[in-house]
Amino acid sequence: MKAFKMLMKVHGVKDYMAYATSALREAKNGSKVVKEVLSKSGIQIEIIDGKKEAKIISNTNVFDVVGKEKTFLYVDVGGGSTEFSILKNGKRIHSKSFKIGTVRLLNNGVSDEMWEHAQKWVKEKTKEYNKIYLLGTGGNINKLHKIAGIKDNRPITFLTLNAIYARLSKMTYEERIVELGLNPDRSDVILPAAKLFLRTLNWSGAKVVYVPKVGLSDGMIRELCKKKKN
Repeated sequence: MKAFKMLMKVHGVKDYMAYATSALREAKNGSKVVKEVLSKSGIQIEIIDGKKEAKIISNTNVFDVVGKEKTFLYVDVGGGSTEFSILKNGKRIHSKSFKIGTVRLLNNGVSDEMWEHAQKWVKEKTKEYNKIYLLGTGGNINKLHKIAGIKDNRPITFLTLNAIYARLSKMTYEERIVELGLNPDRSDVILPAAKLFLRTLNWSGAKVVYVPKVGLSDGMIRELCKKKKN
């Protein structure tokens, strides 16, 4: 955080936004960490809840890439939580955050009950639409899209994603780093992320995932610009 402070100073940053999500939301000493960071670096962090996180993410410029005419189930997979939003005609209809994240999954920290809650919510919110598409954000789906070798803004299909998941499952942690060029902190979490996207495709009946390569930071920039404009 001190390094961020120095970078802002070097670049003459006049205003900033610092949000903490699932990890600090769940930590018992979250507020203590926020105070410590403020004391040592001068950076004020705001811990946001899952609902606000989902709202910010779904307010990004994704429709500049994929268009507004489709109905989407927006899925942002993080380390501690996953945010789901139903987007219709460019507007957010429903949003929900679940404590299902890649790091939690790696540590067997997601109960069957939580999986059932997520499945029920997705099925209930998508059943009224004849055709729905997934819209995926986050580093893992971006990397999966790249591994698939898909050009431009074309979506990744269920069959392609399933084939990649099967391929990654047979590789060791080290092989995924060496052969696919994955970062060490991506090589382990990419598998549970792929599994979550595959499950969500099944729950919703969607056949493809659009990957516009935007996320929370893009939504934060928009929010910051809006505040300054007001």
